[in-house]
Amino acid sequence: MSISAAQVKQLRDMTGAGMMDCKAALAETGGDIEAAVDWLRKKGIAKADKKAGRTAAEGLIGVAADGASAVVVEVNSETDFVARNEAFQELVRAVAQAALGTDGSRDAVGAAIHPASGKPVDEAIKDAVATIGENMSLRRSARLSVPAGAVATYVHNAVAENLGKMGVLVAIETQGDAEAARAFARQVAMHVAATNPLALTAEEVDPAAVAREKDIFAAQARESGKPENIIEKMVEGRLRKFFEEVVLLKQAFVINPDLTVEAALKAAEKDIGAPAKIAGFVRFALGEGVEKEETDFAAEVAAAAKG
Repeated sequence: MSISAAQVKQLRDMTGAGMMDCKAALAETGGDIEAAVDWLRKKGIAKADKKAGRTAAEGLIGVAADGASAVVVEVNSETDFVARNEAFQELVRAVAQAALGTDGSRDAVGAAIHPASGKPVDEAIKDAVATIGENMSLRRSARLSVPAGAVATYVHNAVAENLGKMGVLVAIETQGDAEAARAFARQVAMHVAATNPLALTAEEVDPAAVAREKDIFAAQARESGKPENIIEKMVEGRLRKFFEEVVLLKQAFVINPDLTVEAALKAAEKDIGAPAKIAGFVRFALGEGVEKEETDFAAEVAAAAKG
């Protein structure tokens, strides 16, 4: 099969590997981008892919909080120009407010009443398409809440209050001081924005992701020619390092890298005045997972807007 220049460029963007290495990887894997990333990593040519690939989505992430609960929503538009439009920003802010009264699922938020128009959110977005002059849609949403404690929000590089290209929620459950818990949760939210952990604990990491890493680590270790019993120990060590990199509680805390997030939480309990635990986190980066040409994305948004 022929390998396109666009495929080579995408693989280079994802891995930082050289053009000829990328072409070889794609040729070996029949043009499968994910398999090509693994092929390069097994050869020691590329690091783990930190990016999901180039994305086509524009729009805004919005957050809203109410004590021990908070929500994050992603509303997509066709162009970044519209994301800077005040009417669009007000729309996204209102969608986030409406989401607070739901379970946070996409369908529940779409059916929730938009506070300004009194219509369901999905209908309010359709009306906005006519007035703003560009297709848009509610892509996804999430909600976190705790019975006692706080849920903090953080918007990275905010374009307006509670609006930006990335939004994070962090929930801390505690019987202690809710404001102290919220202050620490916000620091953790900033950490999550920077490090993009895969899971809260090692047990919650997708088993498929762990199996993939083990396979890559084993292939890399065999390149060294070591015996199998040594390779097994090498893989175990690499897996521990992997968990330290991708598990929130095991990561070095960006605010104080001498501590893990888990240790920083323990230290924060002094201010909180009671035991505390991180109950969950959500991180939305605009357009992640949308790996389509811009024209395809516009068609998708148009279809969603028409219902």
